[in-house]
Amino acid sequence: MTDWSAAMRLALDVAETARASGDVPIGAVVIDPEGTVIGAGANVRERDHDPTGHAEVVALRAAAARVGEWRLAGCTLVVTLEPCTMCAGAIVLARVERLVFGAYDEKAGAVGSLWDVVRDRRLNHRPEVVSGVLAAYSTALLEEFFAGQRG
Repeated sequence: MTDWSAAMRLALDVAETARASGDVPIGAVVIDPEGTVIGAGANVRERDHDPTGHAEVVALRAAAARVGEWRLAGCTLVVTLEPCTMCAGAIVLARVERLVFGAYDEKAGAVGSLWDVVRDRRLNHRPEVVSGVLAAYSTALLEEFFAGQRG
């Protein structure tokens, strides 16, 4: 698959579900090599009082449970915002083949903004990275959420 727009739209739909619990609207989906969504997750940090409740971690856990294996070889993680260091590490450890993300995170991004964890040559696995997919939509969703928090 070279056009990741449809998958990103799914991740954006998942991101919308985080709003109801007061979580930052970030969504992620894991797609298997055949193109089937095998895991999805939205931020649940506020809802679950869980500092690891990031959309990427939730989606990776769901995918691993579905396939019965922690290795997600051949899979693609699509997420609306550039992963943080924790999530970038989880992506590497899960052996995800490809990471697709929307907006860059200048404050906490670990896939090029502040750090570049997933492409660190010292690690034993480095996924392909596709960035900027529907970035304007991801950015608008986050800006709208944070504007509502301030005002």
